[in-house]
Amino acid sequence: MADYSPMGKATGARTSNRRPVGNLLWSVRGHFHSPGRPRLWIELLLIAVSYWIYSMVRNAVPEMEARAQRNAHDIWSLEQMLHIDVERSINHGLDSVTWLITGLDYDYATLHFIVTIAVLVWLFRAHSGRYAAARLSLFVTTGFALFGYYFYPLAPPRLMTDGGFVDTVEKHHTWGSMASGDMAHVSNQFAAMPSMHIGWSLWCGVTIFFLAKRTWVRALGVIYPLTTLIVIVGTANHFFMDAIAGACCTFIGLGTSRLVYRRWPYSFPKAAPAPVPQPESEPQPVGATR
Repeated sequence: MADYSPMGKATGARTSNRRPVGNLLWSVRGHFHSPGRPRLWIELLLIAVSYWIYSMVRNAVPEMEARAQRNAHDIWSLEQMLHIDVERSINHGLDSVTWLITGLDYDYATLHFIVTIAVLVWLFRAHSGRYAAARLSLFVTTGFALFGYYFYPLAPPRLMTDGGFVDTVEKHHTWGSMASGDMAHVSNQFAAMPSMHIGWSLWCGVTIFFLAKRTWVRALGVIYPLTTLIVIVGTANHFFMDAIAGACCTFIGLGTSRLVYRRWPYSFPKAAPAPVPQPESEPQPVGATR
């Protein structure tokens, strides 16, 4: 017969109290081998909170104009030394075609949000097994950008003194941009290094290239960050060096996901496995006979 002494009952209670903690640790450990199926409400909350933090930190950084101007001239001098200072020529060339530059202004103001959200939704619905690892890489990419915004304020080319660039948004009165006009007062104009237009578009492009089935869709994944580069340079919102820094943030994000999950985000199975319920084991009282 089982021994139901006070000592036995106490021992059983302690075993029962430890079980939830053990199950939690086991679940966390298992998550890094197989991330599991994402939950919509959790993902929406994560994205909303993350973007709120990103916007708050980005716009809370003091707009140190004098330092931002010095950094802009330093970047421009470096690019001249490297003979890659073609941004002004591209800016003036595209500005000469009104319909084209206006379209690029609207692209700059909207498309990086639309495409990034669309790729996240596509991952969530069609690649649930890869979603968590890919989403982590995007979050890390964005997080690293905040360090640049805080420690390296940079005037974009269109605001650089004596730079000779055309502020195309201001000139053509493009609607909806926070880069110029009245909306500029609610956005930090010197958060330009690194370019998250490039960081996010490269993340989208890599994701589409590795996961899309159709060749023409994969080609779009390659083209998208390249066209984004033309947009940010043509509208004089970023230097080439900002784009390089944005790409570095993306690779850091992907590498971090690789370290955390021990696999590249796109190498996980397409569908997340359904959770397997663990059978509850009854605690064995002390002295129980077999």
